[in-house]
Amino acid sequence: MGSNPFGSLSDLRNGVADLWSGGRGRILTAVAAGWFLSIGVRMIYPVMLPYLRTAYGLDLTTAGLLLTVLFLAYALGQFPGGVLADRFGERFTLTASAVISAVTLTLVVTANSSIVLFAATALFGFGTALYAVGRYTVLPRLYTDRLGAANGVTAASQDAGQSVLPPVASVIAAAFLWQLGFGFAIPLFLLAAVALWVVVPPRSPSASDGDSGFSRDDLHVLTSVFRQPAVVYATAVLILGLYVWQAFTSFYPTYLIEIKGLSTTVASFLFGIFFALGILIKPLAGGAYDRFGIRRSLTIVASGPTIGLIALPYVDDIWILIVVTALVSTLLGFATVVEPSLLHSLPEEIRGTGFGILRSVGFTIGATSPVLFGAAADRGFFDEMFMVLAVFAAGMILLAFRIPEN
Repeated sequence: MGSNPFGSLSDLRNGVADLWSGGRGRILTAVAAGWFLSIGVRMIYPVMLPYLRTAYGLDLTTAGLLLTVLFLAYALGQFPGGVLADRFGERFTLTASAVISAVTLTLVVTANSSIVLFAATALFGFGTALYAVGRYTVLPRLYTDRLGAANGVTAASQDAGQSVLPPVASVIAAAFLWQLGFGFAIPLFLLAAVALWVVVPPRSPSASDGDSGFSRDDLHVLTSVFRQPAVVYATAVLILGLYVWQAFTSFYPTYLIEIKGLSTTVASFLFGIFFALGILIKPLAGGAYDRFGIRRSLTIVASGPTIGLIALPYVDDIWILIVVTALVSTLLGFATVVEPSLLHSLPEEIRGTGFGILRSVGFTIGATSPVLFGAAADRGFFDEMFMVLAVFAAGMILLAFRIPEN
């Protein structure tokens, strides 16, 4: 019983039933499905790089720059997404994100030059970022006592997308045309847009007055809130977690192939295990947050990567590597724990804007980690950089005890 974040099996069933009660289940499903597509398609890019390099004559540096553009555009789009969610509501913002994603993917598959490809990729990253904040801010309106669990469901859909869509895209591209490796998602985005517009409830007029804008008073409130310990330390944890996540996911397959001597197939299998476990970890982490609070739950999810990243350089056996991968995968639950805490700390009337700013800061800083990690690895410090990531993960645990419980 103690190992189950929801308590007894009966509590677990009741918790799941509560998530789906009162018509909220179809809203949660639509929001999670859109997030499944947004992040899953974004992770198609790494597996499609060989096709893009051939089609557009890109070297490895330019191909890496394409991914940097994608991640930075995603980071920079967080703040506008929050503003749109506050002013026009989540239904408009989430639907607009899905439509923009469909249009920009069309530009990607029809691009006749690398310049158009880069521009379309940047727009796609920006479009998916609009979804990121809205899918968070819609949940507190629907769930009060189960916010962590509801957030865990949508977060798990992200890892489902990352586990499923890249292999699907790879098979389609190999069997037909590389353009279809992206193109198959276009009608899915349009279908998601329709579903989101139909099922997500609009904001009340008082909560989404388009004339309210972002005022100087709002800026004053945000400045004051951003100084609160609950926001300062939780944001620091968010930055560290994103830094570790971006660096690890960018180079883990390459490390397994070049340093551990594994085949591409086996390395891809381990990488898939990492994301697949997130489907289980994120709802459990959300349930742990609801039940135990941020300190204990964050300690649990950050302990796994701390141990696993320290052990990784000394492990070569495939079965032990699977265990290490599973340990590191608990990192996937950190955002499920930290972000509800941040949401609770922000005033409701500017929650989307404030949360968008914090996520923009976190993702922008985190986007620098692959470049720095790769530069160090090129100089022969591959193993040492995983140790550095372990130190950052341990720092998350230390900071957790500075965050006041909501």
